[in-house]
Amino acid sequence: MPLVAGVDSSTSSCKVEVRDAESGELVARGRAPHPPTTPPRSEQHPRDWWTAFEAACAEAGVLGTNRPAAIAVAGQQHGLVVLDAGGRVLRPAKLWNDTESSTDAEELVAALGAATWADACGSVPLAAFTITKLAWLRRCEPDVFRRVARVLLPHDWLTGQLTGGATTDRGDASGTGWWSPREERYRYDLLALVDDTVAWEDKLPEVLAPTEAAGEWEEMAVGPGTGDNMAAALGLGLRPGDVAISLGTSGTAFGVSDRPTADATGAVAGFADATGRFLPLVCTLNATKVTDAVARLLGVDATGFDALALAAPAGAAGLILVPYLDGERTPNRPDASGTLTGIRSEVTREQLARAAVEGVVGNLLAGADELVRGEPRAAHGRVLLVGGGARSAAYRQVVADLTGRPVTVPDDEEIVARGAALQAAAVLTGRSFDDLTAAWGSGPGRVVDPDPSVDGAAIRAAYTDALAGR
Repeated sequence: MPLVAGVDSSTSSCKVEVRDAESGELVARGRAPHPPTTPPRSEQHPRDWWTAFEAACAEAGVLGTNRPAAIAVAGQQHGLVVLDAGGRVLRPAKLWNDTESSTDAEELVAALGAATWADACGSVPLAAFTITKLAWLRRCEPDVFRRVARVLLPHDWLTGQLTGGATTDRGDASGTGWWSPREERYRYDLLALVDDTVAWEDKLPEVLAPTEAAGEWEEMAVGPGTGDNMAAALGLGLRPGDVAISLGTSGTAFGVSDRPTADATGAVAGFADATGRFLPLVCTLNATKVTDAVARLLGVDATGFDALALAAPAGAAGLILVPYLDGERTPNRPDASGTLTGIRSEVTREQLARAAVEGVVGNLLAGADELVRGEPRAAHGRVLLVGGGARSAAYRQVVADLTGRPVTVPDDEEIVARGAALQAAAVLTGRSFDDLTAAWGSGPGRVVDPDPSVDGAAIRAAYTDALAGR
């Protein structure tokens, strides 16, 4: 049977998986780290992505014993990669969690109004969005801006390294702030707000169809690739009405929909997905890095932290951590910091650990509520938990308790790389995504039920009150 490879080039690392194209069975896996970053300035040089990609491919045997017939790249969304006329990278890429363009985001939104932006591109630009980073580049590094011949996203650049071309897909393009999911086209008028003297149509990559090959690399077909959240939806086999919660460096809650989303409040980003449907998504900047920081303060590893958080009562005896450690995207508070309220002299290590987990989950669920309002079926569909946080028993239980619903934790942890591999299989075989999803299966997963003795609504209400009084 032919093999396919899926790449997950995330903020923290590059993961490569080789799978059987027909069954989806995992054959090999490789991983290599990316340089760490810390907002407000969060940048990585694309050459480090390529170095990690080569190392992960070598570990997985991509150019050796496990050579696939097709490969696809999923990458962290929103990052800005700019090239000169010779195809050389002009500066390190500004990543999704870089918040230095918050002023530019405010000015762009003020120019049109939030409702007009949401109607035009499905989202209201925040500092995370690529268009705000492009405006920052023009304002802060005009000499570099004048030399820009090509504007790409991280997955676009990696795919281009494989094929020599300049392509993207509708999913990742929908996170730029200049591509419309509803109209399926670039909105050059939005880019004119950055600079109306630039011929933007000459600087943007071609948007490929969901199963259109981008080219070839080492005699492998190269898929169009997509953004990491879109690949995760593929890997999970999401259906309309499902809600996926991903806890990693950032937190996301997303689903798939048959219609585009336009939320003028900015809470929900109205993305496209990688199949031809749509992907409403809520993102918070602060997720597992919050609990990592608290674990460091408590002097425990991940296992020890979990034990502390699970030993505390639900609600952490009134201790509430507002987890805006590095500013926040949802709600849009790029200059915010974290706060701890309800602390008393008898505070315990267990309470602090529990408050950190509940703060992360409560903050993400506050945004996820908007998904349900836009897609009523999401109030009754599956809740799936993925990402590094899904390995934590404390996170699993708190998500179940605060949603009041059973939570399914898929057996496969590398959902993004799996989704990219599934796209590669669709390109290679010509089979539909639904057909491949059914053939590959997703495994039974682990189901975590909410504790019937926990009043999750009361805990969330206390968290909301803490936010209001912040």
